[in-house]
Amino acid sequence: MKSRERIFNIPLVVLAMILLLVGIHALRGFLSPEIGADLLVQLSFVPGRFTYAFDPERIAAAYDALAATDETRAEIARFFLGDGKPLWWTPVTYAFLHATWTHVGFNCLWLVAFGAAVARRFGTMRFLVFCLLGAIAGALAHFLTHMDDLQPVIGASAVVSATMAAAARFVFQPGAPLGESFGFADWRDGDHAYRQPALPLLSIFADRRALAFLLIWLIANFLFGVTPAALPGLGHATIAWEAHVGGFFFGLFAFRFFDPPLAPQQSAQ
Repeated sequence: MKSRERIFNIPLVVLAMILLLVGIHALRGFLSPEIGADLLVQLSFVPGRFTYAFDPERIAAAYDALAATDETRAEIARFFLGDGKPLWWTPVTYAFLHATWTHVGFNCLWLVAFGAAVARRFGTMRFLVFCLLGAIAGALAHFLTHMDDLQPVIGASAVVSATMAAAARFVFQPGAPLGESFGFADWRDGDHAYRQPALPLLSIFADRRALAFLLIWLIANFLFGVTPAALPGLGHATIAWEAHVGGFFFGLFAFRFFDPPLAPQQSAQ
């Protein structure tokens, strides 16, 4: 008996992630402004809270400087500083929140395009751990470049960037989805197409299409990421390009630790 082709050939783990991101954003629309604001405080990543834990004078000086020039932003910063204690779960939970429907929509679109390819190659558990560490890498990159910042950082863009970088390691290979010799037979045998030998890290810079992909991604994220997104009643939340870059470089360099070994017949190709 012939197996039926699925109309939407998306790995279940990616589909579940998309439904979760969309569901959370939809649910936030039903919350009162007060509860919504408290949710942001508890779940968004605020770099200054972590700096305050070991250098409160530095944050106090940054806050005083902000209050002297912009009282409204200072009031918002004070709100997100809260009691000053670092919320250790936020380097992960910030990835579940988004500023707008456009923001969550773009991230879900890129998850389908690149996250699905990586999920097929890694498998569910490896993919989930990879995404979790990608979020942390993005938060860390933003923290190192904005240690005094008391604006909330939200969005799954660091995770998406990690999957895009990981995908760049194999999708351009011959027989892979974006490879030159990819054909109808490869499309029918999806698992084989996504299990082609990966491009060695240094070889990316010698591969014309992979290098072009990296450069376009870096430029686009810089131009797109420098513009903050408004959050109703709370000014601006940072959709940080530095976090995108952190996730991207994590995916690029950590790929080898998550990539399952190839079958003998594949590695010999």
